[in-house]
Amino acid sequence: MNKDKDKLTDPEQREILVRYWMEKSEESLASAISEFQAKRLSISVRTIYYACFYAFSAVLWNEGKVFRKHSAVRGALHRNFVKTGKLDMKWGRFYDIIFDSRQRGDYQPLVKFEPEQVRQFIEKSKGFVEQMKKLLE
Repeated sequence: MNKDKDKLTDPEQREILVRYWMEKSEESLASAISEFQAKRLSISVRTIYYACFYAFSAVLWNEGKVFRKHSAVRGALHRNFVKTGKLDMKWGRFYDIIFDSRQRGDYQPLVKFEPEQVRQFIEKSKGFVEQMKKLLE
């Protein structure tokens, strides 16, 4: 049996992993703020994305779901949370924006982010992470 599947069926293991992903989310958010303050905007955008990704991964683990690809996680957000009304559409749009921004920043040449844009990303990511915490309650 798949090791991840085993962890999904053990409530204790699942709880440990949910906490782990939320801790990684909080660390990533703190790191994104530090990178922003140091004017490393592209790195800040990447880390903002990961803060959101980890927070939503915690929600998925809590629901007994694991995905191997970032695109599959994104699809699950829309399919299982936005479309069902568990999560406001604005959070789905934000996840799309930060997902695409991270992709552009990491893989396209000459991409520059504006400080105000990244500051807004940070603020919205704080809200996104809070929404994930609410889903975990």
